Amino acid sequence: MFSRNDFSIWSILRKCIGMELSKITMPVIFNEPLSFLQRLTEYMEHTYLIHKASSLSSTTERMQCVAAFAVSAVASQWERTGKPFNPLLGETYELIRDDLGFRLLSEQVSHHPPISAFYAEGLNNDFVFHGSIYPKLKFWGKSVEAEPKGTMTLELLEHNEAYTWTNPTCCVHNIIVGKLWIEQYGNVEITNHKTGEKCILSFKPCGLFGKELHKVEGYIQDKSKKKLCALYGKWTECLYSVDPATFDAYKKIDKKNTEEKKSGKQVGNTEEPDEMPMPDSESVYVIPGSILLWKITPRPPNSAQMYNFTSFAMALNELDKEMESVIPKTDCRLRPDIRAMENGEIDLASEEKKRLEEKQRTARKNRSKSEEDWKTRWFHQGPNPYTGTQDWLYSGNYWDRNYFNLPDIY
Repeated sequence: MFSRNDFSIWSILRKCIGMELSKITMPVIFNEPLSFLQRLTEYMEHTYLIHKASSLSSTTERMQCVAAFAVSAVASQWERTGKPFNPLLGETYELIRDDLGFRLLSEQVSHHPPISAFYAEGLNNDFVFHGSIYPKLKFWGKSVEAEPKGTMTLELLEHNEAYTWTNPTCCVHNIIVGKLWIEQYGNVEITNHKTGEKCILSFKPCGLFGKELHKVEGYIQDKSKKKLCALYGKWTECLYSVDPATFDAYKKIDKKNTEEKKSGKQVGNTEEPDEMPMPDSESVYVIPGSILLWKITPRPPNSAQMYNFTSFAMALNELDKEMESVIPKTDCRLRPDIRAMENGEIDLASEEKKRLEEKQRTARKNRSKSEEDWKTRWFHQGPNPYTGTQDWLYSGNYWDRNYFNLPDIY
């Protein structure tokens, strides 16, 4: 990483309070050397949870694994305060991981608003996972909030089941002064469209004393809303399941203890905390009788120097000779500004980023002159087959490796 200490983000951001951030050119120093298409791919780090879900015969147990996958998919955001590069229109990214049993393709399908579509499939034809994300960024003075609009769809092919959900909101605090810190909050509702079962997870905002920082909890319920099991944990570490009655009893005791503590404390104000609150205890209290569904893989020892990347993230931009002859010329591994930043050439990265953004603007102007519409290559717009909402669906044929007439975006 480069030191960001000499840069004042405030000098850029004070011009745009309340504006949407996708319209603002940020200096490259605030970035991390990955494209948002690569960052999206980090959803797949814990693919073993999908394979596990496929292998289970009980619908509730499958839902537990899907919920664990949905939580694990956002775990790599923890301490990732660098901003990924905005993908250029037509940019693509692919990843094949034989060891994890999947392959994934993504494409930047729209520039204003910025929309990234992805499609992943199990190498044993056991699942399909797809969606599109429009990361709506808002600036609130001390913090930047990213609301990832778009539906995630997971199909377990052996069970003929489909699950859909949307991701929680992510917020980066202290962007003006102090140490940046991240929280995620909001409700995530996972629906099994075959059985009508739902899992409703609440990602807790941190609260004043930091007691709730990173906490996730919720229930799986059947279609008549009867609670089948409770889930709890932290999105930064783990997720457990437990009998709902046991969980409710524990919550009651916990609430009572908190209230007793609070009556002894002066009630503070409700402004957002400036410093990252230290959680009450580092790890999650495990309620007796709980089953562990997912536990995070520790980050490598040099993660802090490497933009707080996980080992999975560190491999995303890897490019070898063999790959270079196979991937299309739109793949982000070939994008010069990201490559320059990874190689430590920050001035070159900055020049290249400006050049690419300019090139994209020129291409857009030329299209509007000739009244020509942009055509996406690997995805098309259509209704999500399960929710009916507008979505981007995979058009097929990418893996045939027959690439022609690709746009020259770099």
